[in-house]
Amino acid sequence: MDIRPAFITDSNAISQLLTVLAKKYIIGELSEEGVNNLLGSMTVASIQAFFDQGYRYHVGEINHKIVGVVGTRDNSHLFHLFVDEKHQGNGYSSMLWQIGRKACLTAGNPGYFTVNSSLNAQEIYKGWGFVPLGGIREGGGVKDIPMKIESPKQ
Repeated sequence: MDIRPAFITDSNAISQLLTVLAKKYIIGELSEEGVNNLLGSMTVASIQAFFDQGYRYHVGEINHKIVGVVGTRDNSHLFHLFVDEKHQGNGYSSMLWQIGRKACLTAGNPGYFTVNSSLNAQEIYKGWGFVPLGGIREGGGVKDIPMKIESPKQ
């Protein structure tokens, strides 16, 4: 997998990847309101707005097709991390996380990272050293687990 910085012109491909995976792995645990809110945050217009707001995205490509994405905000929050189902289990999530992490550290990370983990992804984040800050919470019909990891400065 080749990883590169994403551009706003990648918004459609990012949106499609996020939406397909969210429908398969996340929406089953959400209320109707949560489904609408989550999928609404993954539209092309929403992804473009995240770029406009300064979110940083990197995409992973295989044969010039986007198969993974990592998005961060404020140099400290892991916002999106998704890998196409056909390519899961190959370490691509870890590769994307390390690229996103390094970009944040280089740009002024405050010494920690946070993530609002979906219920099905918490074990992956725990494996990377994230610890839950509490139990399952729900806002706008979306369930998540807030997590944090301390990160050494570069």
